[in-house]
Amino acid sequence: MIIVRTQRLKLFIIGLILLLSPSLRSAEIVSVETVVFKATSILGSTVIPYREVLLSAQVSGRLLSLNGEVGTAFARGQVIAEIDSTSLLAKRSAISAQVSTAKAALRNAKIQYQRELISPKSEDISAAPGFGMPAMMDIYMTRPMAEAAGSKYDSDMVRYSDLMHSATGLSTARSGVKKAIAQLHQINLKIRDAKSIAPFNGMLLQKMVEVGDTVQVGQPLLKFAYVHFLRLKADVPSGLVSGLNKGMIVPAKINGKEDTHAKITQIYPIADPLRHTVVVKFDLPVNTIASPGMYAEVILPMDEADKKVNIIPISALLKGRSLPSVLVLNDKGSELRLLRLGAKQGDDKVIVKSGLSEGDRIIDKPKAGAASGWMPKQDNKNKD
Repeated sequence: MIIVRTQRLKLFIIGLILLLSPSLRSAEIVSVETVVFKATSILGSTVIPYREVLLSAQVSGRLLSLNGEVGTAFARGQVIAEIDSTSLLAKRSAISAQVSTAKAALRNAKIQYQRELISPKSEDISAAPGFGMPAMMDIYMTRPMAEAAGSKYDSDMVRYSDLMHSATGLSTARSGVKKAIAQLHQINLKIRDAKSIAPFNGMLLQKMVEVGDTVQVGQPLLKFAYVHFLRLKADVPSGLVSGLNKGMIVPAKINGKEDTHAKITQIYPIADPLRHTVVVKFDLPVNTIASPGMYAEVILPMDEADKKVNIIPISALLKGRSLPSVLVLNDKGSELRLLRLGAKQGDDKVIVKSGLSEGDRIIDKPKAGAASGWMPKQDNKNKD
């Protein structure tokens, strides 16, 4: 007795499931749904990194190393590529020697200047013979008497000239040191520029050279980008830009599959004079499944009046036909009508661009192989 009741309960549950299951419901007549839509335009765009830089050669030479393949991640400050800098190191040694020579000349110029301050050359008596008596006579008698008699000889001017000569030598020596140090700093920068260093945390996207290649100054080496955040870049017709604002959220689709949203972050202030388009950049949400270079679409609003569109269930479309079609009710029963479809609305409805009018009644979930004239009640009559 208990077994019989259990079997009846199972049959009741199975019947209830079949009755409530949308996919197993019998065909029914539904009306075409009409809704008001904002006019939009779908534009193609490209997924780009949040930041991207092109690293070029700053010195000429042979590429010594390339630390990673495309897709390798680097932290800020890590060396990505290095050019052979042997000749630069040799030049730095020569300039270092020039710095030492210039510093020695500066020390000598300082001593000569101090000597002129303390012991002027114009009053030096050590160079004359006879215990310096002729020089002393010249200093204490001849020169004062000549100046008193109106001679153009000026001992103060001679003293000032000697002092300035020493000061000029000191200044020249200091300039020589600065020049040599500047040359050393310049060569150190070139040695540093022989290494391509990651400017931020990112990934190697493209490499244009291989180890062993000889590169010249300005030659592109590789592309490096920050790909944790991604963006979309689109060329928007100038007529649509007026309806866009920074910070606006718009629908987007990646590779025609993944539906998402994007935020407008940058609108270029000028338009392309040939194509009459404006570059607009959109930020994608974090963890969006996409890669740089992928195709994407953005749906932008248009400055047009709202329009009505017809929507039908996807289950109303006849199966097994090459062109989308439905059965539309008329005075004689039903007729087959071809449709031109638009975008899907969720998982169970689709927009009809042409083929149906507001108020039309169609057959939802028609049986396989149904054709013009078929009605849902025919199955019920056959069952009876």
